[in-house]
Amino acid sequence: MTPQELRAFCLSFNAAVEDFPFSPEISVFKVRGKLFALSHLDARPLKVNLKCDPDEAVRLRGEHEGLIVPGWHMNKRHWNTVTADGDLPDQLVRELVEDSYDLVVAGLPRADRLRLDRP
Repeated sequence: MTPQELRAFCLSFNAAVEDFPFSPEISVFKVRGKLFALSHLDARPLKVNLKCDPDEAVRLRGEHEGLIVPGWHMNKRHWNTVTADGDLPDQLVRELVEDSYDLVVAGLPRADRLRLDRP
């Protein structure tokens, strides 16, 4: 996956926006003000921090050792750092980004979730 593909995919979700609260180099993708992906898109290798179910996070780290690791500068229980331009299939990276978005949306207040469902 290229940085442009990662950015486009993150922004394809309903109400997703890109923000730069930490520095101009760090892209933070949010939905309704809540972070679901964080990446330094110009870094090599390309990595992205993604929210993950804690049990799933541990399983993924074991299955993809070195490519999926505990979230860098994040809560290690709920976040993974995923190497997006390495040996992981692009489809898996997309699924992990989508799972992160879905987890964050599920934690939003009901009114915000309902607004996301409207066209």
